[in-house]
Amino acid sequence: MATNSFFTQGTTGEQDLVGNLVVEQIKMFGKDVYYIPRTLVKNDSVFGEDTLSQFNGAFLIEAYIEDASGFRGDGDMFSKFGVRISDQVTFIISRTRFTEAVDDNAQLIVEGRPNEGDLIHFPLANKTFEIQFVEHEVPFYQLGKVHVWGLRCELFEYSDEDFDTGVAAVDAIEVDFSNAVTVNFAAGGSGDFTVGEIVAGGTSNVTAEVKSWDSSNRQLQVYNRSGIFTIPETVTGQTSSAAWTTASYNTINNVNSEFDQNFALETTADGVIDFTESNPFGEFGNKGTTI
Repeated sequence: MATNSFFTQGTTGEQDLVGNLVVEQIKMFGKDVYYIPRTLVKNDSVFGEDTLSQFNGAFLIEAYIEDASGFRGDGDMFSKFGVRISDQVTFIISRTRFTEAVDDNAQLIVEGRPNEGDLIHFPLANKTFEIQFVEHEVPFYQLGKVHVWGLRCELFEYSDEDFDTGVAAVDAIEVDFSNAVTVNFAAGGSGDFTVGEIVAGGTSNVTAEVKSWDSSNRQLQVYNRSGIFTIPETVTGQTSSAAWTTASYNTINNVNSEFDQNFALETTADGVIDFTESNPFGEFGNKGTTI
C-alpha cells in the first residue's frame, strides 16, 4: 500500500530550513573559491575533448572542503615523465548558492549544475583543480531533497587553454605554461609593446599576447598565437600602437620551458640526416626564419 499520508517525507518549509542551514554552515566553516566555467571553442566529437578551450570568467563562491586532513590522491610521485603531482580534493557547495553566484551569471555548457571539465581555483593553497565528477545525491535526499553538489576534483594540468578570467593567479597559468616564442624585429620600428596586450600581423592577421618586450635587443616574447607570422610583416600592438617589422622567429624554441629541447634536437638532427634528396614523406626542418 502507499505510504501514510499523515507522515510526510519533508514539507517545503522543512526542506527550505535545511537548505538555509546548509548555506549557513558552509559560510561559517568553508573557504572562498573561484568557480571557472569552461567555454568550448572547437569540440572534437570523436575524442570528446576541446583542445582550444577558453576560461573567460571566475565567480567567487564558498565551498566546504570535505578532506579536512589534506589533499587526497597519490600526492607527489616520480614517473617516467618526471615528477607528477596528483592532488585530489572534494568541494561541497550549496545548490542554492551555486545558482545565485554562478548559474545565473555564467554561460555553462550544461545549465543548472556544475560541469565536469570546469575549474575550481583554491586561493588558500594557490592551486587550480579540474572537476572530474559531480556527485548529485549525497547526502541522500534529506527530507526528500538534496541541497548540495559534491565536486570531485583533481589538480589541473595546463594544455594550451586560453585564460582571461580577471583573477591574476589564474591567468598566470597561461602566461607561465603556454608555448611562448621570441620574435626578432628589424631596426626602424616605433613604440614599445606593453605586457598583456594583443599584437597583430599586418599581412598574416595572426594575433598573439605579449609576454615581454626587450626594446634594446628588439625581441618580443609572445604566447597564445593564432598562427605563424609572415617574414617580413609589420606587427602592431593593439593598445600601445607600437609597430615593428619581423626579421625572424622560431616556433619550436619554447622560452617558457627550461626543459624544452625541441630546437636542440632539430638542429642536431639536421646535421646527422641527409635530406638533400627529395623526401616522399614531406619536407624536413622547421628552424628557419619562417617557422
